[in-house]
Amino acid sequence: MKRVAVVGATGAVGERMIRLLEERAFPVQSLTCLASERSAGANRTARFRGQDLPVEPIREEAFRDIDIVLSSVPGSVSRQWSPIAAAAGAVVVDNSSAFRMDPDVPLVVPEVNAHDIPKHKGIIANPNCSTIQMVVALKPLHDAAVIRRVVVSTYQSVSGAGQSGLVELEEQLEALVQKRDWPEPSKFAHPIAGNCLPHIDVFLPDGYTKEERKMIDETRKIMGDASIEVVPTCVRVPVPFSHSESILVEFDRPITPDDARSLWAKAPGVTVLDNPEHNQYPLAADAEGHDDVFVGRIRQDPSRADALLFWCVSDNLRKGAATNAVQIAEELVKLSPVNS
Repeated sequence: MKRVAVVGATGAVGERMIRLLEERAFPVQSLTCLASERSAGANRTARFRGQDLPVEPIREEAFRDIDIVLSSVPGSVSRQWSPIAAAAGAVVVDNSSAFRMDPDVPLVVPEVNAHDIPKHKGIIANPNCSTIQMVVALKPLHDAAVIRRVVVSTYQSVSGAGQSGLVELEEQLEALVQKRDWPEPSKFAHPIAGNCLPHIDVFLPDGYTKEERKMIDETRKIMGDASIEVVPTCVRVPVPFSHSESILVEFDRPITPDDARSLWAKAPGVTVLDNPEHNQYPLAADAEGHDDVFVGRIRQDPSRADALLFWCVSDNLRKGAATNAVQIAEELVKLSPVNS
């Protein structure tokens, strides 16, 4: 049994972490729920195993005697508190971008590189949501035929921008239906309702966004192969939940769609839904609330025998964040099943 703390317990990902600890019957001895001073307070509670647990402000003393911390707070908050929690003896699974590219911090997707977990020094990084679903789909293929290049376009839901992204979409959709003016966008650079924005996070000097750079660097680190070329375009779309991705993969040898289907059918965490003649393929609305990565629209590049295209969909708040973090914690339990 483990003493667990969830940092960011009132946020969308934090709430799902708590829900998943219960759903997956994680061996929780005690659960401590933490949030910022603004989000915590006497009236804030989190429901777990039929009880309403108080949400307390983040403080150093709260990490005393904690075994595992699941953290989903902004990077600036993580940089302050995750090292404190680790110094207190906990292993922190950090969902922010603060430590992902630190060479001393494993960046883990359990279906891909669970073997990196024992290398931790108190902190394990949870990757970016768009990267997680892609590498889960790429790993079985890469094991069979070495991947040389990945060209990916993402269609990312507004929940990836937090609760404020959802609110902004809802307000704009309501205004659109009622044919009235809506307030100036605040979370996104332009209106998101009825729109697609090829702009997630800030633009970098090379013309790529920070979100796109994450997909490049994180994929190479997780896959353990710095030679993989990744060419991403990340787009925000007016969808509440689940990210979709159109992916072209080039290999070192020919691989057929049937080869890919066979590999995915045996792969953990992947569901093949590929029956286009009956209009069956992965949809964002259907992926919501599920933990698998769904793949479909699997087809050969008509100009190259060593390239495949496919469509990939996953719930960004579950597998793209909370589920992946809890899966890492489950791997930690396997390494140390009892309290020390």
